[in-house]
Amino acid sequence: MRDISKYQGIIPAFYACYDDEGKVSRERTKALTEFFVKKGVKGLYVGGSSGECIYQSVAERKEILEAVMEVAKGKLTVIAHVACNNTADSCELAAHAESLGVDAIASIPPIYFHLPEHAIAQYWNDISAAAPNTDFVIYNIPQLAGVALTMPLFKEMLKNPRVAAVKNSSMPIQDIQMFKMEGGENFAVFNGPDEQLIGGLAIGADGAIGGTYGVMPELYLKIFELCKAGDYAAARKIQYAADAIIYAMCACKGNLYAVMKAIMKIREGLDIGSVRKPLPAVVPEDMEQVKKCAGMIDEAIKAYC
Repeated sequence: MRDISKYQGIIPAFYACYDDEGKVSRERTKALTEFFVKKGVKGLYVGGSSGECIYQSVAERKEILEAVMEVAKGKLTVIAHVACNNTADSCELAAHAESLGVDAIASIPPIYFHLPEHAIAQYWNDISAAAPNTDFVIYNIPQLAGVALTMPLFKEMLKNPRVAAVKNSSMPIQDIQMFKMEGGENFAVFNGPDEQLIGGLAIGADGAIGGTYGVMPELYLKIFELCKAGDYAAARKIQYAADAIIYAMCACKGNLYAVMKAIMKIREGLDIGSVRKPLPAVVPEDMEQVKKCAGMIDEAIKAYC
């Protein structure tokens, strides 16, 4: 019987950490990992959308995961997203992740070409076979990947005993219920959309993986705590506050991840660089809004945590 307790909690999606020249920074990656250990989150999701993985080489992605594991191993659950847009590189990253002792690997479906479901299943199973002793997490994010995890495809993937969870970032909360019902009690489902965390938890999500968790982990940790205690009225107030912050951060010209990195530098004194092109960096006229967002986070933490 699989133990899914390691997946039950708040798991921030790890941000890419660059030096001042835009190269992957091992030192800043380790510093961000240490930050999360101190914040008391359940784990980290490394190399996904928030990690800007599609703009990095295989070697860079290996270096980032190695730096994270130097700090996090034995302290946090680590899920390594290993998908590339070809099977060979994805399998290489999967084998590398297993060699480091991650708790699970994860993968979106192949993007750009719309493949038939049997080819998507083969892609995922090939990746899983490259890490035969490691749990596999399906990452369902149809709004970006261009293909959704259907129930027939999901049932096909459940034939693989290493398939342990779904990171569900589709907007319908019903998808969480459907995957949880079909997967069973020993199968984990993660809520993906940060803006509806309490909805996902209410309908059965075991844990949550989110891109904005890193900039305000205290708020999401409190939401999780309150939901598990059944106090959804109190959790809803914090959810609304977190959502307002997300909307405010998205009002900048710079990419959301660039904005959040700038906020972390202001609030935490943690410099992890900017974002990689073609993602747009924060521009000078964004800074007033960035400071406003930092203040909103401070106020929400003071009010609710």
